[in-house]
Amino acid sequence: MNQKIYNYLLILADNPLILGHRLSELCGHGPNLETDIGLTNISLDLFGQVRNYLQYAAEIQGLGKTEDDLAFLRYEHEYRNYRLVEQPNTDFAWVIARQYLFDAYHLPLLNQLVGSKDSQIAAIAQKSIKEVQYHHRFSSEWVKRLGDGTEESHGKIQKAVSILWTYCGGIFEETEVENEMSQLGIGANLDLVKADFLSDTKYIFNEAALSVEGVDWSQKGGKLGVHSEHLGFILADLQYMQRTYPQMNW
Repeated sequence: MNQKIYNYLLILADNPLILGHRLSELCGHGPNLETDIGLTNISLDLFGQVRNYLQYAAEIQGLGKTEDDLAFLRYEHEYRNYRLVEQPNTDFAWVIARQYLFDAYHLPLLNQLVGSKDSQIAAIAQKSIKEVQYHHRFSSEWVKRLGDGTEESHGKIQKAVSILWTYCGGIFEETEVENEMSQLGIGANLDLVKADFLSDTKYIFNEAALSVEGVDWSQKGGKLGVHSEHLGFILADLQYMQRTYPQMNW
């Protein structure tokens, strides 16, 4: 059972890990100071959640590893994040669309995990949920602002949403371990999370005059270790210090 919970924790941890790193690349590059600080703070929030998940994962794995080992010393195919969060910071609209789609999933996920029968997962979710409520408010307001803004801003956010929507199927492609954790009351029911996700995105896209009608979910496989070409470059950057100077101390 510990191995299955460990595998489930990797799914929970790897998405904020990779998205948090993507957002960290934007530090100092926001369109204005307030937004730059907002994106940086979201990145820090996500890394805090990663630490909690990976500390617990390392503990139950029982092999003497640390959160740093799990974050920095796995190979590409061992990461369980969705392809959505790997996608590059093409422009500001792309960053916002990617963030919103993740937040629209992440918030109902945590709403379920606060009731997990695993007390540690429940505690992490309880601690994280207020942060993610802010993330969702931040990203959804920007989606509406861009969608209901100028002709140029609307065109850019529509293009970003249309492309990134194809990656959302990978979020709800339920794995065997997710199904089992759900059945045991430890993990979330992805069908319920998906229903909330679709309701949320329908409302926000309507407010922003955006449409994903006719766009199929096609980009899947991340939770099984099948990633886009972007993850290898992310890991080369993310893992460099740990692999170059093993067991280094500040």
